[in-house]
Amino acid sequence: MNPIFLLVMGVSGCGKTTVAHRIAQKIDAEFLEGDDFHSRENKAKMAAGIPLTDEDRWPWLDHISQTVKTRLKAGKSVILACSALKQSYRDRILSQIRELSDWYIFYLRGDFDQIKARMDARNHEYMTSTLLRSQFDTLEAPIEDERTRILSTSLSPEQIALNILAWIGHPN
Repeated sequence: MNPIFLLVMGVSGCGKTTVAHRIAQKIDAEFLEGDDFHSRENKAKMAAGIPLTDEDRWPWLDHISQTVKTRLKAGKSVILACSALKQSYRDRILSQIRELSDWYIFYLRGDFDQIKARMDARNHEYMTSTLLRSQFDTLEAPIEDERTRILSTSLSPEQIALNILAWIGHPN
């Protein structure tokens, strides 16, 4: 049986880390946080309120993809929490791993005001709500298909995780 790869994506503050971590625990998969792969330069840029460019993101996405590929080749399932805002970013992540796993994308969709309120209530190393508008502006929302599902952030993280587990056919 192939390992699985799940990408839990969306703008900062949508709950992707919480949801992805819960799923990883329930299915005994490795949890990866996309933010952990950012360079010091990218983190400093975001901390200064400067949105990242595609050129900033390519090495970050390649590092993520290579790490996921290595884990999948070792037979480990991986759950990744990553913004993956553009289709080209998702394609970049998936480019080396499509053949190595059963893979799925879960987009956590919410509205700006709801997510901004969440971000304003939390403490994050470098990502504050000042960059949220740029994330919404950059976002190319995926379209639902046989490998992609859209879930509302109005649901609790636990309910979102349970919906994902049901969709991939995993007993809760």
